[in-house]
Amino acid sequence: MSNQSNRQGFASRPADPERWIKSAESKSNATAANGFTARLTIDVTPDQRARIKIVAFQRGVTVADMLRDLFAREFPITDGEKR
Repeated sequence: MSNQSNRQGFASRPADPERWIKSAESKSNATAANGFTARLTIDVTPDQRARIKIVAFQRGVTVADMLRDLFAREFPITDGEKR
């Protein structure tokens, strides 16, 4: 009676989650610039997460890009370290 449109790609998850994560990483600017990235997971309170997201939005950047810049400032590459 009713024709349902095929929305398979809208909210479907891939069969291989690792490939899914790696494909998202390969599209990021950091991957293109550095050739390799690693995922970092930290625990923050919901209030901290909200503040981080708001500041990133106000600055017009993604949370990931903002945190990469923060880490680069706080932990600069020293002489003799691999890049």
